[in-house]
Amino acid sequence: MSNTPFWYRFTPFLGRPPELTKHQWKLLGLLSAVSFFEQYDMYLFSLNLTQIQAELLIAESDVGFLGAFVRAGSFLAVFLAIAADRYGRRLILLITIVGYTLFTGATALAPNAEAFVVFQMLARCFGTAEVLIAAVVIAEEFSPKHRGWGIGALGAIAACGAGFAAVMFGFVEYAPYGWRSLYAVGLIPLLFIAYWRRSLPETKQYQTAVQVHQPVLKNIGDLFTDMPRRTIGLFSALFAMMLAGGTAAFFAPKYLQDVHGWEPSNVAMLNLAGGALAIVGNPLAGWLSDRFGRRPVTVIFTGMFALIALTFYAVGGMFVPLLWVGLIFFLMGSEVTTTSYGTELFPTRYRSTATGFRAVTATASAICGLAAVSLLYTVFESNWTSIAILCAVSLIAPVIVWLFLPETAGRRLEEIAPD
Repeated sequence: MSNTPFWYRFTPFLGRPPELTKHQWKLLGLLSAVSFFEQYDMYLFSLNLTQIQAELLIAESDVGFLGAFVRAGSFLAVFLAIAADRYGRRLILLITIVGYTLFTGATALAPNAEAFVVFQMLARCFGTAEVLIAAVVIAEEFSPKHRGWGIGALGAIAACGAGFAAVMFGFVEYAPYGWRSLYAVGLIPLLFIAYWRRSLPETKQYQTAVQVHQPVLKNIGDLFTDMPRRTIGLFSALFAMMLAGGTAAFFAPKYLQDVHGWEPSNVAMLNLAGGALAIVGNPLAGWLSDRFGRRPVTVIFTGMFALIALTFYAVGGMFVPLLWVGLIFFLMGSEVTTTSYGTELFPTRYRSTATGFRAVTATASAICGLAAVSLLYTVFESNWTSIAILCAVSLIAPVIVWLFLPETAGRRLEEIAPD
């Protein structure tokens, strides 16, 4: 406990911390700080969707496609993830920080919907890569018994960026340039890049395990041929979960405003107060999976997310705020356990490449979900009924996890997937 840093007192939602070294605490603090602003940028889009749609003259039937195009930027993140296996975690991580910051700031100047999509696609590319590589760094630098907690803590602190976005969104009607001012705030990380450049170290696992750089195509090929059951199982479960996950979370602020008549300030308050409860899902899922196993905890969290999201959009009523909290709680927890799986199931030499393809899978699923909403809209004339259908389909995710994925909690990375 003597190594616990001063900033930890501001994160009561993480609970009692494990025994970490000074190096591990410093690493967690640095990575959490950069991920905080990545989450801020990502959540701004969802929160400001109604305002962006009105100013940029986007038709209601095209909203799902707009979200899909922006999310497509995460496909490009795979190239940065592959580069992290070739050139090191540290260098590529610094590049991603500069990239997502600059394009977030550029979004504030977008003159039309086309420019908005381009800037946000590129911001999502660098931001997604940053999150992926940060999780790899935690997995490689933390001990086996604390890996899940470390990834969960990283996600929980980063999720505070979404809370910060919610606070800023509460003032969107009073900001001089509306939603554009909120995107300009995303330039703040540039002020810290010099410090991060000096302080972010290369992981010891990468330095010791990677002796010879493998050809890129060989790493990609090995990912799908060395351990096909793991690869197919993880990617299939993730696809099923994010088919509803990305869509349900993306449309939630718009659903509350359009269907339940909530004001932006009400949505901001729910995100701030309810999010403070939901954010516990990150460290809790990590801790539970460290103690009781990745597989059973992943099954519970993915299954509960699908059921609660289905109820949120299909039933609603007076329990909408509580259902929203549950939706975010179990979605965050599911992302922690699947992220832990993604960093543990594969060897060091292509671990970052695997996380890149995991992002491709999640993004492809989210895009399919958003596109499906627009397509199903032509049948049901309701985005909300369309989302409820996708939530029902995502119930297959926990079944896939139970049938195809091994247990990894408490085991050394070299034991789970030796190079």
